[in-house]
Amino acid sequence: MKNTFCPVLRPALIGSLPMDDHQAATRLMFEYAPEIPLWVQLPVFREEGMIPQFLPGFPGIVNNAGRTYIDTAHATFDADVVAFYEEYLAVLEGKADLIPSRFALGLESAGGFFEFLRQAPDHAADLFAVKGQITGPFTFTTGLVDAADRVVFYDDQLRDIAVKLIAMKARWQARRLAELGKPVMIFFDEPGLTAFGSSSFISISREDVMACFDEVFEAVHAENALAGVHVCANAEWSVLLDSTADIVSFDAYSFFDKLLLYADSLKRFLQRGGVLAWGIVPTSDAEMIRNETVDSLAARWREQAGRLASLGIGRERINTQSLITPSCGTGSLDLDSARRVLELTTGLSRRLREVNREDSKKFAQ
Repeated sequence: MKNTFCPVLRPALIGSLPMDDHQAATRLMFEYAPEIPLWVQLPVFREEGMIPQFLPGFPGIVNNAGRTYIDTAHATFDADVVAFYEEYLAVLEGKADLIPSRFALGLESAGGFFEFLRQAPDHAADLFAVKGQITGPFTFTTGLVDAADRVVFYDDQLRDIAVKLIAMKARWQARRLAELGKPVMIFFDEPGLTAFGSSSFISISREDVMACFDEVFEAVHAENALAGVHVCANAEWSVLLDSTADIVSFDAYSFFDKLLLYADSLKRFLQRGGVLAWGIVPTSDAEMIRNETVDSLAARWREQAGRLASLGIGRERINTQSLITPSCGTGSLDLDSARRVLELTTGLSRRLREVNREDSKKFAQ
């Protein structure tokens, strides 16, 4: 799928908010991100954690005394696996409907999704695109364990099931969000990718990781949607930049220098139409958030964009193929700090877009 999506410095958010009311959280999100809204995740609810939220539908799930794992020794596990693959193939081949399948998100674990669909029609005039999100395949398969506490990535069968589950849940989101009639972005949240290549996962190959991403991105592309990846710290960026991802979301506030080390991959990514989501508004520290302003962040972004341009990438391309975002979700912040993050993101985007329009007028003259 060729990416022709040009957000031109519009603001977008990362999914989580520190609230306990989906209706109010969705209204707050629309207040600050009406052009590219998303469905909100509220981590105050345990079932909206990164693994539990997308686990329903996986064979062999056990929840015992606060511990969740996959029990491959259960008497019904093999039959459950067969049923999983039968339903997967039936949906993939068009013999069964994706929407009511096991791959659907549920109200009990994704209330923000359904509240988003309820409120979105009231904001139809503002929509430029819509955003969904899901835990990425690496984080999901290294965060989920079997009965022996072994991460499922190391079990070929369990990894295959996990990746297919994530792929189809992403596809389900894309199909439902497409009902709003605007371009759809599905971001795969990958905090776990920061550990790839470390001693913890030294035996996991780049090829295996990229195969996981290829499968989930292909599922999103099958719905004519855009596949994004969000990593909130440092990572082996070439894995994502050299993949078929359409959008790479990174912490520009703290890790821009690390991304710049992958200059060749960055250039190829942008030249093929890839979009950078600049997480330039900090989210890790309340005092840091208070100390930043639209002016200070605009200066930081201009300096970073200039360094990217020095690699031989045109400023117009950079502006056209960029989103402005927080560096991560705000679910772990206090509400005042979270609101400040949203204000800075929207204000910074507005400022940069105004400058971009003025520059474009001067160039035209």
